[in-house]
Amino acid sequence: MPTILQITPYYPPHLGGLERVVENLAAGLGDRHEVRVLTTTIGSEGAPRRSTQGAVTVHRHRSVELAHTPVVPGLPLALLRSRRDSVLHLHSAHALLPELVALTARLRRQPFVLHFHLDVDASGRLGRLLPAYKKHVFGPVLRAAAAVIVLTPRQAEFVRTTYRVPGARIHVVPNGVDQDYFMPAREPRDRPLELLYVGRLSPQKNVGRLLDALGLIRRPIRLRIVGDGELRGKLERQARELALDKVEFAGAKLGPELLRAYAEADAFVLPSDKEGMPLVALEAMAAGLPVIATDVPGNRELLDGIGLLAEPEPAALAAAIERVAADPGLRRRLAERSTAAAPAFAWDAVVRRVERVYAEVLG
Repeated sequence: MPTILQITPYYPPHLGGLERVVENLAAGLGDRHEVRVLTTTIGSEGAPRRSTQGAVTVHRHRSVELAHTPVVPGLPLALLRSRRDSVLHLHSAHALLPELVALTARLRRQPFVLHFHLDVDASGRLGRLLPAYKKHVFGPVLRAAAAVIVLTPRQAEFVRTTYRVPGARIHVVPNGVDQDYFMPAREPRDRPLELLYVGRLSPQKNVGRLLDALGLIRRPIRLRIVGDGELRGKLERQARELALDKVEFAGAKLGPELLRAYAEADAFVLPSDKEGMPLVALEAMAAGLPVIATDVPGNRELLDGIGLLAEPEPAALAAAIERVAADPGLRRRLAERSTAAAPAFAWDAVVRRVERVYAEVLG
């Protein structure tokens, strides 16, 4: 197979699930193919503009962020200079980048694969333009793709009905979890519940809802928040105002430090407004943790029958956390469900499904 170009708005060390999905996918593909990652310099402080590890080369192009949208002036030229037989794999969760890739592919008469991670939500001053953008700009980009990868059957139906993408071009491929995260389920420990959240501190993740829920719980529970983002200061103030003295803002962690956070926790919580397929929930499942999450799109598709789902409001989330804290038997059953479900999402199987999509596009 020719060179595979992974085109993504963000890439580690920038924080986020999409970033780590692309990193893991590139590494898995790199076992059998030459891979180039084309990304931005946003959030890459300290990382070189160009780096190579094995068969994966990362190119970080100078960029700026306007209204939560990466602007990458050098990307079109990089695409035009790439080999015409390269596989173009675009990771989409923001505006502008999909349009640049689609335009370049059209000029070169080259097929491209669009990986639909999450539908774009309105944000910033230009948010009111989003409905028109989706209908007249992003929709045609999706329909121009030779293949659209989605994470769940629900997303497949959404893309088919909302953006009118032909069903034959839609491929369901879940996110994967790295083998390092797999741990045996642990017996419940005789101590106050150690609860873990991992992720960005952004509006979509709604960690404020989690803090409000903890404010309703009387039993001692410790919460460790691993991650960073634009809402950190606001959330720290909220924790102080609610007198939550057992909440730790641990900052961003990757690699062994993140693995240790999962190993030390008793349960994992995800209070999001919506998700695509949450990588952190997959990691928690692999780590053998009971998972508590809001009953919202993305969480529901992944965790129904595995985790404990709660309505997306503080009282319901508090009640779910209370149940898990009070009932060691429930913790054990939820942990066993996580451990049983996680192997289906191992990266090797996910990479091979992506390779089959490439073979169909190139064929």
